[in-house]
Amino acid sequence: MRHKILILEDDISFGSMLQSWFTKNNFEPTLCSGVERAKKETIANNFHLILSDLRLPDGDGIMFLAWLREQKNSTPVIIMTGYAEVQNAVLAIKLGAFDFLEKPLNPSILKEKIEQVLSGGKQTEAAAPTAVKPEKKDSTVVKSTSPVMQQMYEHIGLVAPTQMSVLILGESGTGKEYAARQIHESSSRSYAPFLAVDCGGLSKDLAPSELFGHLKGSFTSAIADKKGVFEQAKGGTVFLDEVGNLSYEVQIQLLRVLQERKVRPVGSATDITVDVRMLAATNENLETAIASGKFREDLYHRLNEFSITVPPLRDRVNDIPVFARHFLTEADKELGKQVKDFTKETLQILEQQRWSGNLRELRNVVRRAVLFAQGNEIVPENLPILSSPQKNVEEPQLSLRNQNEREQIEEALRKSNGNKTLAAQLLQVDRKTLYNKMHLYGIEL
Repeated sequence: MRHKILILEDDISFGSMLQSWFTKNNFEPTLCSGVERAKKETIANNFHLILSDLRLPDGDGIMFLAWLREQKNSTPVIIMTGYAEVQNAVLAIKLGAFDFLEKPLNPSILKEKIEQVLSGGKQTEAAAPTAVKPEKKDSTVVKSTSPVMQQMYEHIGLVAPTQMSVLILGESGTGKEYAARQIHESSSRSYAPFLAVDCGGLSKDLAPSELFGHLKGSFTSAIADKKGVFEQAKGGTVFLDEVGNLSYEVQIQLLRVLQERKVRPVGSATDITVDVRMLAATNENLETAIASGKFREDLYHRLNEFSITVPPLRDRVNDIPVFARHFLTEADKELGKQVKDFTKETLQILEQQRWSGNLRELRNVVRRAVLFAQGNEIVPENLPILSSPQKNVEEPQLSLRNQNEREQIEEALRKSNGNKTLAAQLLQVDRKTLYNKMHLYGIEL
């Protein structure tokens, strides 16, 4: 019997890849891009497993999970999540989800979890979810040889042995977290945890709990005490990505961490001393945010004891073939293909692009190309539609200097009927940039 799987994922290319993987492994998958469609499919079918993303255009995975339980539907649910959403995944576990998996998915781990579900197994204590994003020490990390990146490596080597807070600047997708990890791994704190938090993925209400912890009963869903990120990272490093998205109230608490090395969990009357080094990153102009009253100037100066800029991919064109081949090798293994290289013409096309999404965009393009490749080389026809080449190119549509940016975002959301993945494609940006911009302008669906 072929087991029926419901995939709830609004990233069409990623969802299609999962659908293909399940079909190849003798499952019967159904792909939905929204909660309402998933509800209808669930009522009409008896699925053996549901694999759901957290962020969806018309709700989220937790809402869908709660609906399932209201319907007395006991179909096992595995939540897919990015690292910034791990605490929400923990909440999903408490609401009855079988387990969660961090993106990008590892096929062998996915297969193992599915086998656990279908065999009626239970999640072991060792596999229980945690708010800690494990430190990655990847021996296959690709290093750039371009002059601008060599300068960045020199700056990392200079500041890493110190205890200075570092502000990492750069466009979305350039590899700011990679730079933060290099600082951590080259420091005296490398033995301790490196915890990364995407501040753009934290809601205003949950951010204090995520960062500083809470006591049981301090709010409705606080069913147990929880350590915040700063307490979990004892002796290590906390990396706050897109720090400009934090609310003014949380910024005040963050300043206290830097000044006094103390945090106060939500609902507590006492402080906890913490020993962490703080690294932060942003792709926005914090000085502009300070001028508009959205970011504290004193916090900015405490975070910016030293700054490092990660250059955009278009300023290091020689890196494009190197990283493209690295991403090809990753995708080839993940998708079980036999693709070995790019044709010369394909590489030339990649080198001519502006890459407004930088390495993240390049990786996504290569993964899609590997998926569609028919032979052992990627040809131009395998590439998705790309933006204009670098020569004579205008600024990307989502530029901080663009006066009608908000209107463009709202128009794209209207054209896509609220589907953020399609809206991001229309605007030629990645989903994370779109989420950040929506948060910046207070755009809600």
